Amino acid sequence: MSYFKFNESEIRPGGHWEPSHCLAQHKVALIIPYRNRRKHLENFLSYMHSFLQAQLIEYSIYVVEQTSKFAFNRGLLFNIGYSTALRYEQIPCFIFHDVDLLPENIEHIYACTNMPRHMSSSVNTFRYQLPYGTLFGGVVSMLQAQFQMVNGFPNRYFGWGGEDDDLFMRVINKGMNIVRFAPEISRYYMLPHIKEQAPPENLEHLQHVTAYQERDGLNDYRRYCSSIKEVSELLYMHIIADVLLPEEYNQVQ
Repeated sequence: MSYFKFNESEIRPGGHWEPSHCLAQHKVALIIPYRNRRKHLENFLSYMHSFLQAQLIEYSIYVVEQTSKFAFNRGLLFNIGYSTALRYEQIPCFIFHDVDLLPENIEHIYACTNMPRHMSSSVNTFRYQLPYGTLFGGVVSMLQAQFQMVNGFPNRYFGWGGEDDDLFMRVINKGMNIVRFAPEISRYYMLPHIKEQAPPENLEHLQHVTAYQERDGLNDYRRYCSSIKEVSELLYMHIIADVLLPEEYNQVQ
């Protein structure tokens, strides 16, 4: 899969680009949680810069890296990336994007809809079929107002799985529905990687989404971080987060 070769000279430091010969119809920020997948990240950046430039979209790419030894916390990294991006620019639309997924159809416009949108509903590893109706992971787009309404992602999910199902329930709890485009439009290729199993505590968290929605999310993510710093790279804004387990946070306090 390839499009035209993107022009690095037109990309501003921090991974921001906009068309120079026309006014972009959409402005988005891609938030990418990341750890220990350098080859995936290199492939993703090369591919997505060319893909988004072909769509003439104004965009910025924020890569949020978790550096601590603790289990990967995807939801927390999304909250960190979202909050950091808003300190740099006004962004109406956010796309929460795994680093191992690449869109196959150039007609799959990277933008938001009037309801939260599940963009990666047709993935090669699932034979381009939706595995179950409440799936809301991989690539998701939400307007800033929508993400604020649901209080972002949960921060409690350490290790693989659960945070995307939690987000789905948060959306439903706020009276919104999920939008999906036709499967032939929403096709993605998943870069090969080792699958992980969800820890039992993550499955337990899913039983208490409604109880925790208003107190675990955007309004609470900082207590899970000992430090957050930003480095402006050529192709992306690099956000580096040192993550704490909740128990360690209580000891620090």
